[in-house]
Amino acid sequence: MKKRPLPKLQIALDGPAGAGKSTIAKIVAQQLHLFYVDTGAMYRAIAYKALSSGAPIDDEAKVSQIAKNTEVVLDHSEEQRVWCDGRDVTQEIRSLEVSRAVSVVAAYPEVRKRLVELQRLEAERGGVVMDGRDIGTYVLPEADFKIFLTATHEERAKRRWLELRRAGKDVSLEEVARDMAERDRVDMERAISPLKPAQDAIIMDTTGLSIQELVAKIVELAGG
Repeated sequence: MKKRPLPKLQIALDGPAGAGKSTIAKIVAQQLHLFYVDTGAMYRAIAYKALSSGAPIDDEAKVSQIAKNTEVVLDHSEEQRVWCDGRDVTQEIRSLEVSRAVSVVAAYPEVRKRLVELQRLEAERGGVVMDGRDIGTYVLPEADFKIFLTATHEERAKRRWLELRRAGKDVSLEEVARDMAERDRVDMERAISPLKPAQDAIIMDTTGLSIQELVAKIVELAGG
């Protein structure tokens, strides 16, 4: 595939929870002067809205209707804020409750349809680094670079546990590991856009590697 000029470059980063996608994608975007699009945050915003409204997460019709009537906007500034219906929900969407609900919400076809439309519009604004679970396989199948990040289950669970602890959440590592294993199962088994590498994706195991090492590899790959 012929690489687009840098201002229109598309980099897709996929992988399971805790693989380091968001952290790496943000830094790569900064170094290459591209937009960072956190698609997971968009799904989390819908899950948060559904939970806040009292809608049962397993009620597909209600959650799908909520998605259709919810405005999710990503702030492309350095703070990377997430706005849901005009309210900053950046911190709230990282709760354990939202983490437990988001894979269920993301499996609903109408929710995915709505958010994929918004994600593709983000990509039309200019060059992007977009991370998620189906970016290279579905959202941006013509991306210039498709990278699938992974790590051992133990490493991913520890990363997410530390993230929650830093946010003031009192949860055990064992609880986070159980929730992550269930989320992996749901993501991989869903009928619509399951979690898997694109056929032409570059697989990168992040276990034991520093953020700087991984960012350097991706930036070099992109020719930055």
